[in-house]
Amino acid sequence: MKTISAAITALGSYVPDYVLTNKILETMVDTNDEWITTRTGIKERRILKDKGKGTSYLAIKAAENLLSKHNINPKEIDMIIMATATPDMPVASTGVFVATEIGATNAFAYDLGAACSSFLYGMSTAARYIESGRYKKVLLIGADKMSSIIDYEDRATCIIFGDGAGAVLFEPNDEGMGVQDELLRSDGTGRQFLKIEAGGSILPASHETVANKQHYVFQEGKTVFKFAVSNMADSCEQIMKRNNLTEKDVDWLVPHQANKRIIDATASRMNLDDKKVMINIHKYGNTTSATLPLCLVDYEKQLRKGDNLIFASFGGGFTWGAVYLKWAYGETKINS
Repeated sequence: MKTISAAITALGSYVPDYVLTNKILETMVDTNDEWITTRTGIKERRILKDKGKGTSYLAIKAAENLLSKHNINPKEIDMIIMATATPDMPVASTGVFVATEIGATNAFAYDLGAACSSFLYGMSTAARYIESGRYKKVLLIGADKMSSIIDYEDRATCIIFGDGAGAVLFEPNDEGMGVQDELLRSDGTGRQFLKIEAGGSILPASHETVANKQHYVFQEGKTVFKFAVSNMADSCEQIMKRNNLTEKDVDWLVPHQANKRIIDATASRMNLDDKKVMINIHKYGNTTSATLPLCLVDYEKQLRKGDNLIFASFGGGFTWGAVYLKWAYGETKINS
């Protein structure tokens, strides 16, 4: 009996039309294009400006893109995992609404929140459901409307984040493709350095919390940067050693797009050539749960069956880790 592994078999994405460039940000806060580019690698980001549209809108668009590209009947989807840090609303699951809206009436759905590591953790979860043999099509969506929780008078955070969504379909594979290994970690002592202070059970919303701007993202940049560099690099190095992979064996690093310097430090620790590193931070900024699938979409045509991919992420909480995956298809499927 062949071992079942969980392979990615389809991709979809969506980013809003409005482009918030560094030049536009110069008119909003005390910053400039050179400062932003040098420190983050970001040139522009996409923003969902339509009133009344939230993260679910982005997720639905990405899922519909995947289904239409690959001619998949949504009723065939068994489950949907909605990786997000910006759900539409408290209590009511965004993933459940997305499933209904795309016609996945035979699927059950739920949200998974681990800040910027949400999609990475979602990969692990999706793989376990597929490996159980009970589920055949698991749709993992990473989507965030970060503009909804950003203070555009705070130059420390408003330059970093953008809105977007990416979707991947996991299916069983008996050729040894798909998820091979994972190394996931967390450390609760980090939550004071990257958080939204109000709106939860500790500090519910009030006139005072709104007036104090406590519903926006707060980040202690230097501390988060230090933790992200060391932990993303460490997890990638460890997963390579555990699977006897050298830099020659790794075809692609798929890193969370938080900061170009963090990405460069991780690639350097892995001794990877720049040509093996997926980067699109200059176009989208940090889309939180959407960064990894958006990278896959942008580089899909360069991927070949059997390629070794290392995914890495770091998020508030703190959460971080790495996933080792073998790519399951090539250009023939994309063009078919």
